[in-house]
Amino acid sequence: MNRVAMKQNRRQDIITSLLFLFFCVACSVHAAEEGGGSSTEHASEIFKWINFAIVAAVLIWLFAKKWPAWFRGNADKISSAITKATAAKEEAERQVREAEAKLANLKQEIAALQATAKREAAEEGEHIRALAQSDAKKVGIAAQAEIEAAERAARLELKALAASLAVDGAESLLAKQLTPAAQESLVDTFVKSLEGRPN
Repeated sequence: MNRVAMKQNRRQDIITSLLFLFFCVACSVHAAEEGGGSSTEHASEIFKWINFAIVAAVLIWLFAKKWPAWFRGNADKISSAITKATAAKEEAERQVREAEAKLANLKQEIAALQATAKREAAEEGEHIRALAQSDAKKVGIAAQAEIEAAERAARLELKALAASLAVDGAESLLAKQLTPAAQESLVDTFVKSLEGRPN
């Protein structure tokens, strides 16, 4: 037989024994009632106490049988609820700590971002100033080169004009000074110089 069948048989035996005991007590009380008045009261009193004892025994037996499992199940539920609540509390505390750390880090990150933005703005300003100075230098160099080129062109033009004026002046001076007699004298001098040369 397995354990379940044995437990059921034991229960049935206990219930049968209790019923038999109850029947015996009831019969004795009934017999005592028929027997006399004072013994009837005494038997009635005994019957009440036996009845109370049987009911108390059955209740105790039922409670002893059912309550430990109920208390154990209830204790397990309470323990499980406490464990879950503890885990939830720890998770909430962990999340609070993470949020506080992120908040503290957020303040630091904001300060770092502000410092980086200021530094980058200053660097960009310096870069723009340097580009402006470089562009100004390039414009200055280009302007200087244009000025020098214009100056050279003006000098060349001035030299060409001066040469042209010099040639024109020399021509007019030569035309004034070169009279037909002077021309003849020049040609004669030239011819004589040629004649004096060896061949």
